[in-house]
Amino acid sequence: MAVSLSSTLLKNFIHGRYVDNSDNACFDIINPATGNVIYAAQTACEALLEEALKSAQEGFNTWSKTPPIERARILQRASVMLRERNDELAKIEVLDTGKPWQEAVEVDVQTGADAIEYFANLCPSMMGEQQSVGNDFFYTRHEPLGVCLGIGAWNYPLQIACWKAAAALAAGNSMIFKPSEETPRTASLLAEIFIKAGVPPGVFNVVHGDGAVGSYLVKHPKIAKVSLTGEVSTGKKVMAAAAGTLKNVTMELGGKSPLIVFEDANIDEAVTGAMLANFYTQGEVCTHGTRVFVHKNCYEAFMTSLLARTRDNIIVGDPLNPATNMGALISESHMQKVLSYIQLGKDEGATLAFGGERVKPAGCEKGYFVGPTIFTDCSDDMSITREEIFGPVMAVLSFDSEEDVIRRANDTIYGLAAGIFCNDIRRAHRVIAQLQAGICWINAYGNSPVEMPVGGYKQSGIGRENGVEAFKSYTQTKSVYVGMEKLEGPF
Repeated sequence: MAVSLSSTLLKNFIHGRYVDNSDNACFDIINPATGNVIYAAQTACEALLEEALKSAQEGFNTWSKTPPIERARILQRASVMLRERNDELAKIEVLDTGKPWQEAVEVDVQTGADAIEYFANLCPSMMGEQQSVGNDFFYTRHEPLGVCLGIGAWNYPLQIACWKAAAALAAGNSMIFKPSEETPRTASLLAEIFIKAGVPPGVFNVVHGDGAVGSYLVKHPKIAKVSLTGEVSTGKKVMAAAAGTLKNVTMELGGKSPLIVFEDANIDEAVTGAMLANFYTQGEVCTHGTRVFVHKNCYEAFMTSLLARTRDNIIVGDPLNPATNMGALISESHMQKVLSYIQLGKDEGATLAFGGERVKPAGCEKGYFVGPTIFTDCSDDMSITREEIFGPVMAVLSFDSEEDVIRRANDTIYGLAAGIFCNDIRRAHRVIAQLQAGICWINAYGNSPVEMPVGGYKQSGIGRENGVEAFKSYTQTKSVYVGMEKLEGPF
């Protein structure tokens, strides 16, 4: 793709500085709200990728020997710097992703800083175990893996980069991070911040490009672990490629998550949960509860409130306007995909209760906007209830028994998330225990603090991001047997 002469050129970040590629290959990044090119990024060539790998190994050799308490202090400084640049980074996220300013300024940067701060605090807590075996004993050490690869998604570019880098670096690893080619900018700014905070060069390198760049690194024998956030189809390809060298993998993939509203639920809160679980970040969140099951006894009240609040409270418009609470989809091709699913829903017999159209807000007429969309009269076998759409499309279904809704909720290849709105505490815990999902909410939806491990069942993922589990996943256990008595043998 030709590069606009007026656009800023984003280079790859290796060993503490921006580096040119050897062939001048680059690609454009488009503002989803306007359809205009806003800058270009250089594609990492093979020579540059090898340079990044060499740098990351050097960084690992230094960083892994840095005392944990010193690593903690450096990462804490980085978290402070992120918060100090919150508004600047949030604006970049809005321009790159199309999400509303009011979300990015409150969530994207802050949660990334939270992750770095949390894992920094875990640095000095990495301890092994000791156990006697007769008069001998053994002990264990948790050691870093080496050079890790992070592959990010376009919906939360900075947050995902922080999630992956924080756990990896806290455990003593180095990381090469490949952001999505649609939203590459803030990962490079994170790399700058790490250097300014005192992270040694090479510990966090950023390379740009499409799937070919990721594939080269995934297959490379010098990469010890791959952490991917992305689509299920991408996850399968990455896992197959990583198997060639038996790499560790963590994969946070897609979902078609159920949100269940029982008859005793607080309807106002349940509607809030359903709107968050479908319209937040214009539907582009992997954990969204896009199959909303509502008990027949409260279905009418739920729908009345849902339709009224969707009509009155959602503002689709310029993402930089603080009043906007629904922004643009990431690309024209993705917008067309979402619109095709809406048409498919109508073709398969669902009732379009609200929205379903492209929106052209004033000043953003060429942007990739789709308004909030609600389908009713849905069945479990429709495409819109079985396939991940990743847009603001809610499918509402009714149910009449606990057993029935559990069975239907679990009838999917996915198992990322699930939510329940219910005031019967026994039922809530009984049902949540039977849902096949790795991230669950009771009378809430979408909250994902860094202290809580997140990941999926079934085809929604392997391993966990965040929490102590993620920290441990960036280490390997070494067992050391110590003989305290004279060694005897048959020879």
